[in-house]
Amino acid sequence: LTGASGSGKSTLLRLIYGNCRAQTGIIRLRHAGQWVDIARADARQLLRIRQETLGYASQFLRVIPRISARNVVAEAMLRRGIGREEAGQRAGELLEAFNLPCHLHALPPATFSGGEQQRVNLARAFAGDYPLLLLDEPTASLDAVNAQVVCDFIAQARQAGRSLLCVFHDSVM
Repeated sequence: LTGASGSGKSTLLRLIYGNCRAQTGIIRLRHAGQWVDIARADARQLLRIRQETLGYASQFLRVIPRISARNVVAEAMLRRGIGREEAGQRAGELLEAFNLPCHLHALPPATFSGGEQQRVNLARAFAGDYPLLLLDEPTASLDAVNAQVVCDFIAQARQAGRSLLCVFHDSVM
C-alpha cells in the first residue's frame, strides 16, 4: 500500500491486526482452516491468530525494557513452539542478517538507534514465519543498504508462498 501521510494506511494494518476494532464491515482472515472475522474475534481467538497466522511489525518497536534484542526476536519463535536454544540461535542469525552487530544482541533495544530498533522489530516479525505478515513502513528509518536487506526478506517470503501486506510512503518494491 502506498499513499500520502495520513491517508489511513497504518490504520488499515491496525484494523487487520485487531489493534483497532472496526465499527462496521468484515475483516476476514483464514486461520486454522477456517475464515475468521477479525473485526468480531474475541481476545483469546485474536491471541491464537497472532501466535499462529498473523505477524505484524509496526513503525515503532514496543518491547519490555531490559529484554535483550536476541530474546525479543526469539519470543516469536517460542510462541510457535520452537525450543529455547534453537529460537535463540535462529534469533541471532536473523539479527545478523538484518545487519545488527553481534555485540548488540545481548543488549536491550531501547538503547539502540531508531534504525537498529526497526531492524530488531523486522527480525522479530520475520522470525515467526507467519502465513500473513503486516509491515508498516519497514524501510522508513533505514539507510539504503538496510532497506535493501528488508526488500530481500520480503521477496524471499513471497517466494516461499507467504502473504505480505506492506505500507510504504513511496514505491520501493
